[in-house]
Amino acid sequence: MNLSDLQTKLIGAARMQPPLDHVPYAFEKRIMARIAAASPLNAWALWGRPLWRAALSCVAITLLCGLWSFASAHRSGADSSNSFAQEVEHTVFASLNQHVEDAW
Repeated sequence: MNLSDLQTKLIGAARMQPPLDHVPYAFEKRIMARIAAASPLNAWALWGRPLWRAALSCVAITLLCGLWSFASAHRSGADSSNSFAQEVEHTVFASLNQHVEDAW
């Protein structure tokens, strides 16, 4: 069966039926009540649950990393922590030792 012929026949059959003027009782009031009852979409509520789940997983990861670093600090001893602190201090303050003319 040809699709365009079928479409033409269906449109012709639909045009033969006159449209009804009868509208169900209080139709517009029911529609307006549904529109008024619908709450607007809240973007914060959509993001709230995933963000709380992400926050909980981040806290768990932070605690695990903290425990790992705490345990590794006790294994390595005090000498490596002092040398690490000195290396960080030298790295942070390395830019202060340069002259301004050298930087430009």
